[in-house]
Amino acid sequence: MSGGGDSQGSIGLTGAFTQPGVSSFVEFSNSLDSSLVTFGAEPPVSVSGGSRGSLDNIDVPHGTTIVATKFAGGVVMAGDRRATSGHLISQRDIEKVFASDDYSLIGIAGAAGIALELVRLFQVELEHYEKMEGAPLSLDGKASRLSALLRSNLAMAMHGLAVVPLFAGVESLPVDSDNATEGQIYSYDVTGGRYEERDFHAIGSGSSFARGSLKKLYDPASSESVAATTCIEALYDAADDDSATGGPDMTRRIFPIITVVDANGTRFLNDGEVGDLVEQVVNRRYELPDGPRATLQGGSNS
Repeated sequence: MSGGGDSQGSIGLTGAFTQPGVSSFVEFSNSLDSSLVTFGAEPPVSVSGGSRGSLDNIDVPHGTTIVATKFAGGVVMAGDRRATSGHLISQRDIEKVFASDDYSLIGIAGAAGIALELVRLFQVELEHYEKMEGAPLSLDGKASRLSALLRSNLAMAMHGLAVVPLFAGVESLPVDSDNATEGQIYSYDVTGGRYEERDFHAIGSGSSFARGSLKKLYDPASSESVAATTCIEALYDAADDDSATGGPDMTRRIFPIITVVDANGTRFLNDGEVGDLVEQVVNRRYELPDGPRATLQGGSNS
């Protein structure tokens, strides 16, 4: 570098950026300037709806239904593609499922803009921790960090700008021949309450219909492909009864986002893979419009 000047000063970094700090990106940012991270800030309007108005009657795009189910070795998470503003479809191909890091997934329901900001901040939070500590957070630690971020958004949630994520993953530790990888699923409420789900879960406006479908079709010993098909069936059932959930759009070729996390990391099924599974589900619905019937143990389901 010419001039022999201070390399630190030449790139405009202060001492705070070059000294050991906290492992939380949010805490580090707030220590420099509380305005750097806007997620979780107080609403920019008065609570009583005074001269600046209120958030209560604002229609913003909302994401809807996310489902997740375990399979032998990991978790499949899927989301429909519809976003709604009131009674209108505001977007037909929104993405609601993301890789939060190499070994975990996050799906979002609720106010879309706030939810997408949550995802980006959570991704940075996990990356920052790994850089500071030299090792990734445990899966339980990741779930706790997400809970803390949600809690900071409570003021916005009380005005209707709520975010409810679904989180899933596996431990990012080397897997040897004696240890099988088991996926975990975590659900949340708007206050940041965290709940570990046993086998499957769904969130969003169509979640009650999706959970009913998952309850009948879930198989703990299923393969990744069968688990993905089960998620598509659950989203189809949700769209059948919930107007805010989008079903497969065969004319526009808009299909659910299907993601997988296992010992090999996270993976998104490509359009061809998802399209093949969706077409199989849709074709079977011509014969059984209400979907496959669960097999009764020890007898027939005729």
